[in-house]
Amino acid sequence: MNQEIIDEIKNQDYSSITETIEKFLSEQIEKNHVKGIILGLSGGIDSAVLAFICKRKLKEKTLAIIMPDTSITPKIETEDALKMIALTGIEYKLIDIKPIVKEYTMYLEPNEKSRGNLRARVRTNILYYYANIKDYLVLGAGDKSEYLIGYFTKFGDGAADLTPIISLYKLQVREIAEYLGVPKNIILKKSSPHLWKEHKAEEELGVSYEEIDSVLYCLSNKKLSAEETANTTQIEKSIVEKIYNLNINSEHKRLSAQKPDRE
Repeated sequence: MNQEIIDEIKNQDYSSITETIEKFLSEQIEKNHVKGIILGLSGGIDSAVLAFICKRKLKEKTLAIIMPDTSITPKIETEDALKMIALTGIEYKLIDIKPIVKEYTMYLEPNEKSRGNLRARVRTNILYYYANIKDYLVLGAGDKSEYLIGYFTKFGDGAADLTPIISLYKLQVREIAEYLGVPKNIILKKSSPHLWKEHKAEEELGVSYEEIDSVLYCLSNKKLSAEETANTTQIEKSIVEKIYNLNINSEHKRLSAQKPDRE
């Protein structure tokens, strides 16, 4: 891999980015005449970054909901999420979604992947339930890397009112986490949506975030072709093509519902 490309991705003004996100959130609360914002807190880096941003100026207007499925979510994830609460001081609720998922699956044919996506959609239902109660907007914790390759559940963790870090690649999320003071163990932790047991993002994708971000940065920001991207990043062409295809084949997840054209 080309370290210069990685450094170029990481080298950003994270103070300015943080201020831009804070201003955006405050403006959206005022513009939409709501009382605050709500997020799902998982113990992973993306939601931790959101929590640390929210606690700076919007702590009294933020609710975090921790939603493990205790049949598959490692105990350490819930402990890390609670640690984020202790460090930020934001209001929270802890809800085990295991019985909800179990009730659903009593009436559905078994499929582990679909059950995993169901977990993400159950969490979103809960977020919007409390958003209705409190008159809050739902924050999405998706980053640019996962958004561009479609690594999210449609109408699950991909559903939100506001997406504050959607313009940041995963490598940039790690850097802003460092700037915000997110604990090192969260920053270094392997990303996982925890949709099934032992679920690890990079293992499922078959590529690292360093590769994903390098390729997406060249394709999206630099507007290079796949061949030029392979040469620039020094990443195998087969990996570049895999990431390119993930982007193309997931386009439907980034679009609103389609309709037929009419004259």
